[in-house]
Amino acid sequence: MGPLKGIKVIDMTTVLMGPYATQMLGDYGADVIKVESLDGDVTRQIGPTRHPGMGPVFLNTNRSKRSICLDLKKPAGRDAVLRLIATADVLVYNVRPQAMVRLQLGYDVVSKRNPRLIYAGVFGFGQDGPYAAKPAYDDLIQGATALPALMAQTSDGIPRYVPNALVDRIVGLTAVGAICASLVHRDRTGQGQRVDIPMFETMASFVMGDHMGGLTYEPPLDKGGYARHLSPDRRPYKTSDGYICVIVYNDKQWDNFFTATGRDDLRGNPKFSTFAGRAANIDAVYAELARILEAKTTAEWTDILNKADVPVMPMHDLESLLTDPHVVATDFFPVIDHPTEGRIRNMKVSACWSETAVETVRLAPRLSEHGAEVLQEAGFSTEEIAALVRDGVTKAAPGTT
Repeated sequence: MGPLKGIKVIDMTTVLMGPYATQMLGDYGADVIKVESLDGDVTRQIGPTRHPGMGPVFLNTNRSKRSICLDLKKPAGRDAVLRLIATADVLVYNVRPQAMVRLQLGYDVVSKRNPRLIYAGVFGFGQDGPYAAKPAYDDLIQGATALPALMAQTSDGIPRYVPNALVDRIVGLTAVGAICASLVHRDRTGQGQRVDIPMFETMASFVMGDHMGGLTYEPPLDKGGYARHLSPDRRPYKTSDGYICVIVYNDKQWDNFFTATGRDDLRGNPKFSTFAGRAANIDAVYAELARILEAKTTAEWTDILNKADVPVMPMHDLESLLTDPHVVATDFFPVIDHPTEGRIRNMKVSACWSETAVETVRLAPRLSEHGAEVLQEAGFSTEEIAALVRDGVTKAAPGTT
């Protein structure tokens, strides 16, 4: 099942960025083997939980994987992971490259064991700059790529982080694309390669793609920034009984909006009548839109704007999103039975393929749940596996001895 069926991925990542990328590879059909420390991925501990080590962040970022734990600081643990790597297609890690070198798992070592391997690193910074060895986290990279400054500019002047692991998710998505592209190259040439996906540079491109503005030119034409995104009235609009999300963007939509609201006076106003006029006066345009939408209820505006073919959506909170009629109809958040955690809410894979349909067949694993089978597949005997458990290099699966 899935377009990546037959691809084996060794997942040496933790927290969010790497696990999100490898979960997606697993969702797409790859066999993802998650190599954890003896204590397990730290997100196992983020609550609330029904059972220790199976928190919701872990459950929602580590499905479609098998788990094995190994102490990579011990020679036997390092040798074990090298045996796993020998038959893998992809290795993904998200520690600093310098840490992989200290573990004697740098690309120069690993590529000799498996020349066809895609060796993919998701970490803080490109390796040819002064930040190469610096640690990086989502909050730090948000700040370094101007997101809190933009948040301050559009609100109360106080810088804030986006309340989502935005960097981790975007860099994870970028990593999936880079890995799949590398696999295409490998299949054409037979040659593996190292691919680095740095957080800082990825997010700098992501943010500045919108906000480079006049800084695109040399010398600059302005101080940068996309005016529509930075308008203080680009926000959910207050109605008479709540809030609603509306964007009136192109000329046809504005014409429909004028008709639906009876605002023919705006149709001939140069600030409203053309795209260029609206772009040059975006604050005034959005402020007037906000005044208009305060006059009716959310339900009334939803009906009016849907009939007028003007883009409109509800403003959900976390709970109401789960009951949106569209996600209910598509069963996007199915409630399913986890082998140990009972009834949990899952999320479907959002992409669809006509010929290689995907289906979630593995829910997030317990720590080292698949350790013995993974080692057996790598050629370890029962006695060798028992020795690794006895020597503290790995742990037996929960519920076994």
